[in-house]
Amino acid sequence: MNALTTEHEASAEVVYDSPPATGAACHGGQDTMRAAAKAAGKSETLERYARDYPAGPHDQPQSMCPAFGSLRVGLRMRRTATILSGSACCVYGLTFTSHFYGARRTVGYVPFNSETLVTGKLFEDIRDAVYSIADPANYDAIVITNLCVPTASGVPLQLLPKEINGVRIIGIDVPGFGIPTHAEAKDVLAGAMLRYARTEAEAGPVQAPRTARSGKPTISLVGEVFPADPVGIGMMLEPMGLAAGQLVPTREWRELYAALDCAAVAAIHPFYTSVYREFEAAGRRIVGSAPVGHDGTAAWLESIGEACNVPRGRIEAAKNRVLPAIRGALSAAPIKGRITLSGYEGSELLVGRLLIESGADLRYVGTACPRTRFSDADREWLEARGVHVQFRASLEQDLAAFAEFKPDLAIGTTPVVQKAKEASTPALYFTNLISSRPLMGPAGAGALAQLINTAIAGKSRFDEMKNFFGKTGSGDAAGMWTETPRAHPEFRDVWRRKLEKQAKARKAEEMV
Repeated sequence: MNALTTEHEASAEVVYDSPPATGAACHGGQDTMRAAAKAAGKSETLERYARDYPAGPHDQPQSMCPAFGSLRVGLRMRRTATILSGSACCVYGLTFTSHFYGARRTVGYVPFNSETLVTGKLFEDIRDAVYSIADPANYDAIVITNLCVPTASGVPLQLLPKEINGVRIIGIDVPGFGIPTHAEAKDVLAGAMLRYARTEAEAGPVQAPRTARSGKPTISLVGEVFPADPVGIGMMLEPMGLAAGQLVPTREWRELYAALDCAAVAAIHPFYTSVYREFEAAGRRIVGSAPVGHDGTAAWLESIGEACNVPRGRIEAAKNRVLPAIRGALSAAPIKGRITLSGYEGSELLVGRLLIESGADLRYVGTACPRTRFSDADREWLEARGVHVQFRASLEQDLAAFAEFKPDLAIGTTPVVQKAKEASTPALYFTNLISSRPLMGPAGAGALAQLINTAIAGKSRFDEMKNFFGKTGSGDAAGMWTETPRAHPEFRDVWRRKLEKQAKARKAEEMV
């Protein structure tokens, strides 16, 4: 969508705290971009992000562009328009990825150049674009996202109207130099929407959800989970007189009100910091972890019952109804083998618990997400069983764990899977193969065993392939060749002498 000029009321004049940074280009580096954003009036936003999403010992985990997370949340919502403001290459990559994951929705784009960025014309173009599509017949909300360069240049989305023709306007900054992972960018948009909906609910009556209410107190669920899991959670809650409530991030604006109207909140994914802040502002109690495995389900039902003042008899009834079935499912489908686990979805610790209760020899769990108070129970449970838990895990740490523990199966991100298979070790991609299965209650208890045991049993196939191909296609021989590659040791000698000479020169400079 190009910026469209439309007739509308005069809007506030754009005033920057300081002149926008002209050198805030993508190639400037994170420190340069961060300094430019602060100079352009984004200090408060970056400081809040630093508190909500601490980066950890290294800069940030290797991951896709964080803005994909918030883009994904918006594109999954009905009657919600999405507009990006950023460099064309970034917008292309984000829209390509979103459609690769099945968005099938239009993504708006307001382009800019050096002149419109520096003069403030970009903000006027964004405002014009918003006014041109703010039709209440089509949309409940419009989400405008600043990517790195507009954020670094201080484009003030906060000056946009909060509402146009009854359509809500949500402006957020999602720079790669301020949000560590795409998982946490989901929290940025979900939290902003929940805050807007909370102020609406506090002001007066709001729209009812499409689905009829059960009449029971509900437990709102936070995190992107397998579609069958909320159903299973509802069955586990039923003996306590409770029902599974709205899932956040939501699929429609009116569902935000249903999420706020709950008895308690289940922090299934613990990294939604701003979302939990809004729930607590609404007076809702947050319960960490999830009903995963025997121990996890027992502890979670206990915590939910306490948070909702459920009588002891009903809590025990809920446990007695579900725990024997979970124990039976775990014993019927044991997992045998040593495993390392890593990912960036936020559910890694939950999967780790399920693997251990299934009998796996789990040595390492790495997650790109940060440690929060809502993940402490899972972390403590895993560490008590000898598992090394690494928050803000880097690729290097995940690979080091693979090298140290020599697992029978590596579950991880694409580069971890690739490294494992190169070493003739079976491996599974966490996002596509593990996250796409139920984890909660009896259904989750046996869901992973067949997949994992089958993968481990395939070890012999890797050995056969390695024995057959040998070193073909590896090292200097990698790639496509019309002739058999020939080694040139003389080239290596030239480069070795050159590097030694450079090292001596650097050492001499240090001694001066």
